Amino acid sequence: MDELAHTNIPGSANQKRWQDVLQLIDAGINVITTVNIQHIESLNDQVEKITGVKISERVPDTIIHQADEVVNIDLTIEDLIDRLKEGKIYDPTKVTTALSNFFQNDKLLLLRDLALKEVSHQVERKIISQIPIGNRQKMEAIVTAISSNYNSAKRVIRKSSRIVSIYNSKWYTVYVQTPNEEPLKIDPKVQRQLINNFKLATELGSEVVEINGNEVAKELVKFAVSVEASLIVIGKPSFSILYRLRIKNFFRELTNLTNKENIDLFLIASNDDNKK
Repeated sequence: MDELAHTNIPGSANQKRWQDVLQLIDAGINVITTVNIQHIESLNDQVEKITGVKISERVPDTIIHQADEVVNIDLTIEDLIDRLKEGKIYDPTKVTTALSNFFQNDKLLLLRDLALKEVSHQVERKIISQIPIGNRQKMEAIVTAISSNYNSAKRVIRKSSRIVSIYNSKWYTVYVQTPNEEPLKIDPKVQRQLINNFKLATELGSEVVEINGNEVAKELVKFAVSVEASLIVIGKPSFSILYRLRIKNFFRELTNLTNKENIDLFLIASNDDNKK
């Protein structure tokens, strides 16, 4: 079944072709299909930034993740452009417009990079799900922990992005929502700041994860273990004397838990005068 992302004609049983595929699989029928990298939902913002085109036909990432096998099929950029000029992709009347917009060398190169990374992530998911951890190397993921502190979180996210670019690691940005910051209790201004921080993290290439829990350190380390992270990045606040004297405080607990799980902890100065 070609073109997984396309919309079906009016009157069809399903609105989207990927819904047809799910229906076929439920009926016990194997499906081989195709999808272009620009149609994957989570990459929508990146694709629009690269191409300047907003893609309306999109496939949920969960559909890709359910695939037994994902294969990258690609041409060199030169061959692709030659095929376009020969009228093998679009109607000849659309070729000139395509060459001046979507089909430019730099844009195609960046889209190819996205495609290769997506296939690589699919391989990582299969390794994690199918091979016992004792028989493979630990995946070098990095977890960034952010709070509702706007300026501190921005700095931690940006610094984390630099670290991730060096190690080429899978990157998660995690916010643990305590009962005091539930939707009906949190200050609207703080909520907007959180949303902006989530957006910044996503734009920089991180997967954002929200967790509900009262024990922040425990929830954070539990998540880091689940994604096999080797490093947790977190802002370093200034400690008051009273905070340091507490038998149980967040940083003492986080240090103990990460030490038990053999996870490194990287503290980033927040340039924030607020003391815990």
